[in-house]
Amino acid sequence: MQELALEQWPIDRLVEYARNPRRNDDVVDRMCAAISEFGFRIPIVARSDGTVVDGHLRLKAARRLALSTVPVVLADDLSEVQIKAFRLLANRSANWAEWDDELLRLELEELQAEDFDLDITGFDLDEIDRLLQDTETAAGNIDDDEVPEAPEKPVSKTGDLWVLGNHRLLCGDATVLADVERVLDGGLADLSFTDPPYNVDYGNSAKDKMHGKDRRILNDNLGEGFETFLYDACVNILTVTKGASYICMSSSELHTLQKAFREAGGHWSTFVIWAKNTFTLGRADYQRQYEPILYGWKKSA
Repeated sequence: MQELALEQWPIDRLVEYARNPRRNDDVVDRMCAAISEFGFRIPIVARSDGTVVDGHLRLKAARRLALSTVPVVLADDLSEVQIKAFRLLANRSANWAEWDDELLRLELEELQAEDFDLDITGFDLDEIDRLLQDTETAAGNIDDDEVPEAPEKPVSKTGDLWVLGNHRLLCGDATVLADVERVLDGGLADLSFTDPPYNVDYGNSAKDKMHGKDRRILNDNLGEGFETFLYDACVNILTVTKGASYICMSSSELHTLQKAFREAGGHWSTFVIWAKNTFTLGRADYQRQYEPILYGWKKSA
């Protein structure tokens, strides 16, 4: 194994890889905050000609911070093919492991107690809110009754349709048009109000931690596939809705929802603010007590 040597390079000597598939312009400020807090701790991997192999986001942040030099590790021992593969690996390997929500929550709580800016940890505000919210249930408001185990043979399964008086409830998939049309019995909705997953990988572990289980929300950690998921759902919503559509979403994914809604044929009018009775603890400076809701309708409506 080759011994790695750390070098300090003038920042102007480095050149970004033109075909870097990672889009990171929107998060440069967050990396600037991290470097300002911790220093430039992770070196840039580059070739001797200055081409960056790994560290494009750190390089952009360093330039925005007007740093004159940055630490560099050379990768000249790798072939062109290996460089391409390593560039992908370096960005993808961070997603291999899964978070232990209970241990992660403890780390965030200790940082919050020290009044540390949790945004610098790399987690979005909505992720932090949801993780910390699980432990904010006041003493005396907890139901002592144990949650029953899920039955081996579920009462409801995919495809089951329940008729409850004038209401219809389908165990199905909102991204499948046949399911949406079935629950509406071939008719159209005067109005739709939906609350899709927020793409924050939120496991509802607080309710089940006594059982050692982690009941996760499906489609809540789709990464770049989240936009396609929202687009498919929006197409169906607009297909079966005559009037207005209201769609709840986390602040961090509002832009994704707006883009998917418009591309699906929707007219975005505005965002409605759902003012809630209580706030959820997140970062120390300000506590959010609302949820944004997209309001719009089909362009031809």
